[in-house]
Amino acid sequence: MCFIYGKQIWNPLYYRYYSTADFLWQNKKGHNMSNYIMDLRKVVGHAPLLQAGASIIVENENGQVLLEKRTDNHQWGYAGGSIELGETVEEAAKRELFEEMGLVADEMELFYINSGEETHYIYPNGDEVYNVEIIYICRKYHGTIKRQEEEVEELKFFDVDDIPEDISDPIRPVFREYIKMRKDMSC
Repeated sequence: MCFIYGKQIWNPLYYRYYSTADFLWQNKKGHNMSNYIMDLRKVVGHAPLLQAGASIIVENENGQVLLEKRTDNHQWGYAGGSIELGETVEEAAKRELFEEMGLVADEMELFYINSGEETHYIYPNGDEVYNVEIIYICRKYHGTIKRQEEEVEELKFFDVDDIPEDISDPIRPVFREYIKMRKDMSC
C-alpha cells in the first residue's frame, strides 16, 4: 500500500518516500505488478485487495471467441491480468494477450467495465481480491496462438452458443453482457 503526498509517495514496504516520477520509473525498470502484489501480500496476507485489471476478448473472422482454460482453477476465461505500475490499461491488455495467448492486438474496442460484488474472488492459495477490470474486444490481431504454460492449460475457439458453463466466477458478468451483445448484433 502506497500513500501519495503531493509529489511524493510513501511506500511502507520500503520505509521511504519516492518522488512520483522516481517511483514510476523504478517500477517500470523492474518492479512489475506481480512483484507489487506479492509485496502487498507480505503486509496484508490473504486480506482482500482492490485489484485493477485489463482484459481482452479475442474474436476470429468467424465470430468465434478464443478462451483459455486456467491452470489455477481449471475454468475458462479470456486473456487478462493486473495492470503494472505506470502501465496504461491498453498496454496491460495487449501485454496480457501476448503473454497468455501469443497474439498481438492490432485494434481494440472498449467493451465493458467489470466491478462490484460479483468480482470478488478468492484464489486457490487463499488470496482474496475485488477486481476492477476493463475489458476490450479484439477482432484484428496477428501472431501465432501459443499458451503460457504456467497459467494456461488449453486455448480454444468457441462459437458464442458453445461458450462453456465453467467460466471463472469473477468474469461471469462479462460473459453475460458479451453473449447478450452478440445476440443483439445478430438480430
